Amino acid sequence: MSGNDPVQQLADPQAPAAPQQPAPARPTVNGETVEQALARAQAAAQAKRLHEAGGICADVLAAMPEQPAALALQGIIAAMAGDAERGISLLHRAIQLHPGNPTWYAHLSSLCRNTYRMQEALEAGQESIRLDAGNPEHLVNLSLVFVDVDDRDRAMACLLRALGLKHDHADGHLAMAQTLLSMGDFDAGWMEYEWRNLTGAGKATMPAMTSAPWNGMRLANGRLLLVGDQGYGDTIQFARYIPMVAERCQEVIVGCSAEMAPLLAKIPGVSQYCHRWTDIPGHAAHCRLSSLPYLFRTQTDTIPSRMPYLQADPARVTYWHDRLAATLPSGVKRIGLAWTGRPTHPNDRRRSMPLAQFDALVDAGPAAFVSLQKPLPARDQEVMERFPGMTDLAGELTDFGETAALIENLDLVITVDTSMGHLAGALGKPVWILIPKAADWRWMLEREDSPWYPSARLFRQPRPGAWDEPISRLRAALARSLAEARMEPVGTE
Repeated sequence: MSGNDPVQQLADPQAPAAPQQPAPARPTVNGETVEQALARAQAAAQAKRLHEAGGICADVLAAMPEQPAALALQGIIAAMAGDAERGISLLHRAIQLHPGNPTWYAHLSSLCRNTYRMQEALEAGQESIRLDAGNPEHLVNLSLVFVDVDDRDRAMACLLRALGLKHDHADGHLAMAQTLLSMGDFDAGWMEYEWRNLTGAGKATMPAMTSAPWNGMRLANGRLLLVGDQGYGDTIQFARYIPMVAERCQEVIVGCSAEMAPLLAKIPGVSQYCHRWTDIPGHAAHCRLSSLPYLFRTQTDTIPSRMPYLQADPARVTYWHDRLAATLPSGVKRIGLAWTGRPTHPNDRRRSMPLAQFDALVDAGPAAFVSLQKPLPARDQEVMERFPGMTDLAGELTDFGETAALIENLDLVITVDTSMGHLAGALGKPVWILIPKAADWRWMLEREDSPWYPSARLFRQPRPGAWDEPISRLRAALARSLAEARMEPVGTE
């Protein structure tokens, strides 16, 4: 579901009609009614106590194996625990027993979308709307399916209807923003993008602030706090605006994670960097980094383009130069690889992949591979041995400054859509990024380049879940590049 909580109130499919005779005793489970038991299970699921919630549902189903609401809730719980296939199966069974519950169809649509069953996702989503045409949550969910199948006109129609029903539906506004930005409609897109701060996830990114929100005005005698409010990739992408902010303010304080400090603290105009809220000094106004494109009225042709806009520590660059020279063969290109992102990212299932899917790159030509992965998934430890020169460097990549210094010594970075793509792009290094479908808004539609990172080349999925084709194209491009480089000196030597 599109809202902040995947567990919604499940309508009782067994609601009785007006009795013609005394109603039979209602069944009980461990001394409570089925409705009471499922209410407890739902509350436990909402609190992320999935084992407890699943156990309650199992008790109900042990007594009543065909109880539709218990099957549906058990399916939702299974999906929350990572077993989408079981979730789909249980929801199918619940719907078969009681086909009139729109919420179950909406959940089924979301799970089918996440497992790339797009036609089934579309059909289930449309059925949820047929059964409950006035539900904005279901309309937003259906819009996401339409985006995945490249029907943005119908996606926008769903979103407009959802926002007509509920004007302050923050997730609906954010979905509209992402669609508009991906299509290059930046004026309307940035305006809608501000609604992200009112979503459940957005509200949790900052504490209650006592300073004024900054509107882009000049603060000739004031201090401004800039907050890195989103993920690492977003922070890197929007950090390019910091010098522009500094031109309008007497003093700029940046508040962000400790891992970003070696890079962001060195950006021109930053007077102080803090990674703990308790260390932030008094300030007249504050602003989220992710609001800067909106405040500066950014268009595709006015994206700040000075490259590179991040700088690695020269001493650490030298360290990694010497380290790689001592451990990697000379005379071949050095290629950094990153194949999985943060597991808690809402789109991680679509963007990440096991290292084994990069196997085709091993024989593309003479090259040495360098892992940029942190942490290194246990499943990929043995697979690394197939890639010439690759070792686990996660323990040494202590922050983004260290990773930047390593990337400065590489000829090319190949990565899924994670912070490594942003970091390499901000450093001005050649970077090839594998883009899932539907793509994040910042990569826009269809194009193979990026107005945000001139050194980036994009390899897009033709349909959700289909990695073979873009990896095959990337492998062919790498083979050509390595063949052309055989007679050239390695740039990092």
